[in-house]
Amino acid sequence: MPEKPEVITVAKTLERHILGKTIEKVDIYWDNIIEYPSLSEFKKRISRQIIKKISTRGKWIVMELSNDYLLVHLRMEGKFFYRGINDSRGKHEHVVITFTDGLQLRFHDTRKFGKFRLMNKEEWNKVPPLSLLGYEYNDKNLTKEYLYQALKSRKLPIKTVLLDQSIIAGIGNIYDDEILFLSHLSPLMSANKVSLDSCQEIIDNTKKVLDSAIALGGTTIRSYTSDEGVHGKFQQMLLVHGKENELCPVCGNTIIKIKVGGRGTYYCKKCQKDKINSKGERLK
Repeated sequence: MPEKPEVITVAKTLERHILGKTIEKVDIYWDNIIEYPSLSEFKKRISRQIIKKISTRGKWIVMELSNDYLLVHLRMEGKFFYRGINDSRGKHEHVVITFTDGLQLRFHDTRKFGKFRLMNKEEWNKVPPLSLLGYEYNDKNLTKEYLYQALKSRKLPIKTVLLDQSIIAGIGNIYDDEILFLSHLSPLMSANKVSLDSCQEIIDNTKKVLDSAIALGGTTIRSYTSDEGVHGKFQQMLLVHGKENELCPVCGNTIIKIKVGGRGTYYCKKCQKDKINSKGERLK
């Protein structure tokens, strides 16, 4: 599933193609993709609206229109393609937005898990799902004190808790591994054992990893492309994720793969210790 850097990259790509365009109509070929409102109201309301701005919230793409916000979640396989009005439709192109200039934005989703929501401007981020999201990774309110309080009652592994979008919005499995490696934290460490200082390390390394990934267009995975023929280059910078049986770039120990909360997890047992003392400090 695309993570925050990939979602941001897709949003930037959409800006280049459709910003300022006026929607003529929308055709829906898989009704369940439209999560809110009803199918008929969605089609009626979105017509003649202009794409004013494109941003992200968590893993949602947020398109500000003339009167509403269009929210899109790519889920597992969602992609956007750009076509002419006379181009034939592929069988997995389930949403086709036609603009007044003849360009079409097509949502391609092999597994049909993607979701569209059309929300009014007064409540788009005040009701679920967006109201349930935690701070963005670069929000000034994301402090070590906030994170420490959010973790202190959680006994699940820190790897699992960092995937909780209600704490920090946008961290996914790939970048979770990279953040914990740079923070010298075992993915198995109980979240409530993470110290205040380590919370600051997590925040700092989250910014470092995600900013780097965004600059490189994200990480190429099987289900993601920001544009046809365009792939992210951050996979070349990954330190541990996907590196099973390779050598740790810091200590030379072998990187291992385990399951944590059902998610494939890569880490170095030597660099990422989960032993702590009575003060909650990691033992070197």
